[in-house]
Amino acid sequence: MYEVIFYLTAAIAVLAAAAILKVTHPVHAALYLVISLLALALIFFLLGAPLLAALQVMIYAGAIMVLFLFLIMVMNLRSERNQSLPLPSGWKGPAFLALILWLELLLLLNRYPAEETNENTAIEPKAVGHALFGPYLVLVEAAAVLLLAALIAALYLSRKGRS
Repeated sequence: MYEVIFYLTAAIAVLAAAAILKVTHPVHAALYLVISLLALALIFFLLGAPLLAALQVMIYAGAIMVLFLFLIMVMNLRSERNQSLPLPSGWKGPAFLALILWLELLLLLNRYPAEETNENTAIEPKAVGHALFGPYLVLVEAAAVLLLAALIAALYLSRKGRS
């Protein structure tokens, strides 16, 4: 059963990633990116890494995508003030894929109840913390600087009075 859900989730992740390239409206592309990130979180959950799945949902599908959507909205407001809202028909694909992911998660949670916490799940948050602040500290700091540079570049590109 795990294999079927795993392959279905992987197919949804690939379909959503391919749909990002196909759609023309940036908000629809962001929605497909959210679906792809949620599918990856479910894959992490299936592989026995619930902490990574939760971090994937909170950080990428949550915070980063809100930032992306905010920047899309700000840049569209400044460049095309009379553009209409995206059609609801463009939201049917992401909604359908999200529904399939939700049903898979419910099936997993109902069919396989929470097992006793084993040694690996108890050590996982500690291991992630040690990795982030140990040997990978320089990489985490570099990623933070890269995200800050991208934010500053986006603000620079969306400013009002360009000369």
